[in-house]
Amino acid sequence: MAATRVIASVGNAVSGGFLCRGQFRAAPQSLNLTFRNSRLLTHKRRLFTCNAIQTPQVQINEEGKPESFDYRVFFLDNSGKKISPWHDIPLHLGDGVFNFIVEIPKESSAKMEVATDEVYTPIKQDTKKGKLRYYPYNINWNYGLLPQTWEDPSLANAEVEGAFGDNDPVDVVEIGDSQGKIGQVMKVKPLAALAMIDEGELDWKIVAISLDDPRASLVNDVDDVEKHFPGTLTAIRDWFRDYKIPDGKPANRFGLDNKPANKDYALKVITETNESWAKLVKRSIPSGELSLV
Repeated sequence: MAATRVIASVGNAVSGGFLCRGQFRAAPQSLNLTFRNSRLLTHKRRLFTCNAIQTPQVQINEEGKPESFDYRVFFLDNSGKKISPWHDIPLHLGDGVFNFIVEIPKESSAKMEVATDEVYTPIKQDTKKGKLRYYPYNINWNYGLLPQTWEDPSLANAEVEGAFGDNDPVDVVEIGDSQGKIGQVMKVKPLAALAMIDEGELDWKIVAISLDDPRASLVNDVDDVEKHFPGTLTAIRDWFRDYKIPDGKPANRFGLDNKPANKDYALKVITETNESWAKLVKRSIPSGELSLV
């Protein structure tokens, strides 16, 4: 039985909060992109978001039974129309704040992810060799994606061993105290970035904190994380380095001298991957099997 619940209010108080399903389905050459400067970015690059009707609420509709092959979490606008959490939830909320979509709640192990190759990109449980995938142990933080970002697999990153993008949205590790829910949209601020290299592909991990967390005002950059969440950055790196080892695979590696980059670098990563996403949805780059609907 399908269940629908309201999970977030996005876009009702900020200029960047727009949904744009209609424009993506229309002629791609007429896609209207709005350019927004971020005051926190020193590299003077711009974030892209779609200019369309403002939507005050996002709901989710759960179809199928959790932890089954058929389980899907679809996102709906306030009229009940399906939208894509990847393409239609706005990325940038202004003042260094971004939307983050929870795929895997903290202290859980089912490997949930946005199905980038399915229409409306619902959240589903990943599978491998005909079996549902689980991490070998719980993840200790809320984990998910930044909407309207994409790690371009044709783009080599000269700063990270020339590794190519992993063809997915950018991942976020949210370090706050509260456990999120699958499909929940949180407002977060980035604090650091880890350049994970997974089987030769670059898989960024943006470390962030929910604005609703009691300690959010205390942390604004990578050094603050170590001060107020001691050991957390090392624990995140080690968790993602080692989680494949129980399955007989080698440990993942990290670029940038195996260290977390600071907030400015994290914002640079977000901007660059947002630009790649904008090219993708404009069809400037071949989409392959990715769904742009």
